[in-house]
Amino acid sequence: MKYVIGVLSEDKPGVLSRIAALIARRGYNVESLSVGHSHIEGISRFTMVVEGDERVVDQIVKQLDKLIEIVEVRNLSQAPYVERWIMLIKVSAPLEIRPHVLQTAEAFRGKAVDVGGDALVFEVTGDKGKVEAFLSAMRPFGILEVASSGAVAMQRVGFEGKVSGRCEEYELKLA
Repeated sequence: MKYVIGVLSEDKPGVLSRIAALIARRGYNVESLSVGHSHIEGISRFTMVVEGDERVVDQIVKQLDKLIEIVEVRNLSQAPYVERWIMLIKVSAPLEIRPHVLQTAEAFRGKAVDVGGDALVFEVTGDKGKVEAFLSAMRPFGILEVASSGAVAMQRVGFEGKVSGRCEEYELKLA
């Protein structure tokens, strides 16, 4: 089963390496990893999708929480959460089939973000299923290149999850 883990950490050099090493040492598989700034200055948000059972995820959460730079760890899979993936897809689109390519993209709300003589680059955002379905729909036209963000996720509003960490301390420092 796949689980989504949200992590807030201090924004310092080497944190990503330590997190990756911790997970790799234990032989866990990470399907996706996204990192970016959070709502708190000096704090980064990691979103990881890992495969395993509940015992594996609990172990990952506990091990991550032991890292000194980690502020908060959440197993987002324990409560409803919002998840989005973004993908850029370069598709072969000579002028004679371009209307068909654009029509197919429109069905998925794919947005053309670059236009060339024989190709188009589309942006598509949604859950993993939608992004993968868009990729499958574009395959017959000829996919030239793909770049994907992996999952970005957070808990839905109004749901409490299992939280481990020291996030409140950092929020108080900003006040």
